[in-house]
Amino acid sequence: MAGDAEVLCERRGAAGLVTLNRPQALNAITHGMVLELRRALDAWAADPEVTRIVVTAAGERAFSAGGDIRHLYDLGTAGRYEEALRFWRDEYALNIRIKRYPKPYISLIDGIVMGGGVGVSLHGSHRVAGERYQFAMPEVGIGFFPDVGATHALPRLPGKTGAFIALTGERVRTADALAFGLATHAVRSPVLAELREALTAGEPVEETLARLSHDPGPTPLAAERETIDRCFAGESVTAILASLDSDASDFGRKTAATIRAKSPTSLVVALEQMRRGRDLSFENAMRTEFRIVSRIIEGHDFYEGVRAAIIDKDGAPRWRPASLEEVDAPAAIAHHFAELGRAELELP
Repeated sequence: MAGDAEVLCERRGAAGLVTLNRPQALNAITHGMVLELRRALDAWAADPEVTRIVVTAAGERAFSAGGDIRHLYDLGTAGRYEEALRFWRDEYALNIRIKRYPKPYISLIDGIVMGGGVGVSLHGSHRVAGERYQFAMPEVGIGFFPDVGATHALPRLPGKTGAFIALTGERVRTADALAFGLATHAVRSPVLAELREALTAGEPVEETLARLSHDPGPTPLAAERETIDRCFAGESVTAILASLDSDASDFGRKTAATIRAKSPTSLVVALEQMRRGRDLSFENAMRTEFRIVSRIIEGHDFYEGVRAAIIDKDGAPRWRPASLEEVDAPAAIAHHFAELGRAELELP
């Protein structure tokens, strides 16, 4: 396959080797990448010579910093909603394919992993974090919501760490990721190339990962877990903020300030995702996310958030509604989570 392809999918030894190949765009996931990865995974699932999938990324800064948000912004502002939704239909179907994949699916993650990059890594059987690993779901900061399976994955993290990640967009480093279960193994960055070669050569997956893994050391968020679990147990975003405001620590005050900068509507939707997602199968979580995105793209905050962060880069989004007090939470929830009838996401 040509070296300038957005994603390289090749058979190497015993592995189906995937390389996300847009380093200049921090390997942001495009629709074409989604379709090519799905095609390759379907072919490799039926190939007895392929015994595992190994996913890597070009460049040193990012595994994948998200989806191709600028393109989706352009489609939405042009009123081409159905075209934009085709991306999410195919992306969410890919997330389900990865979650249910019948062979070991091993992502080697060194650098930033957010949004769409989470979708092509987190749901596989093995997530290997390098020393530069940084996980985040920062979508509420651009008027969007934690998707690509976050509705299912985040509520299943220890305590209230999932709600913390969803509402703040804070980055989680290697040690915390391993403690939370976002990563299954930690490997020193210089060793990742050796690990890739061992896996493609057909060495046993579990034994190889155990041999090359290391202890990443103390977990920075461990000291804040009591505050996170207590404050993020609130029944509403307002209650969570009140609890953080009353906390005596710098962490509580800084976390409250971080949340207040996000889209009020996105915050309400994200917290409801955390509540509902605990009882949903992965497939129904993805169906729920498609319902949400189908409403988000016809709203205001996503386009305003992308404008402020990516287009004009002024960092001053004008949310609508502008405050949590103005958000009619029951109506917002009913609107974003309501069934779509014939437009529902088709499940494999």
